[in-house]
Amino acid sequence: MKGRLYMSYMKLPHNHHNEIDNTELLEQLNDIQHFQIVSELFKQLSDPTRIRLFWLLCHCEECVLNLSAMMKMTSPAISHHLRELRNKDLVSSRRVGKEVYYKSANTEQSVLLHKMIEKILMITCPEHKE
Repeated sequence: MKGRLYMSYMKLPHNHHNEIDNTELLEQLNDIQHFQIVSELFKQLSDPTRIRLFWLLCHCEECVLNLSAMMKMTSPAISHHLRELRNKDLVSSRRVGKEVYYKSANTEQSVLLHKMIEKILMITCPEHKE
């Protein structure tokens, strides 16, 4: 509550003569933990291998062995990246006998990130096909 009271009476150093109440915006800006969560998510996607792997798993469900072949990487390297993506709830898995299959998680966050990646690919790489 203390932050809320402070924010309601906060005067900015430069007055632009606009009558917009920025109280809610400033409250959200000061919620540093939320921005930290977003930052951690973007850190996960700052690795091109993880972006490629996540993008691939948005389009198919596969085991580590096949993912390794598709990504031209070792199974331990793929497993490391999968673990990172799973820790952020971007990827889910299911076991069938001894085999574990991975795919993008069925969450709003995963769907949104997939759409963002697709859109950014379209903007920055027009030759990329949807």
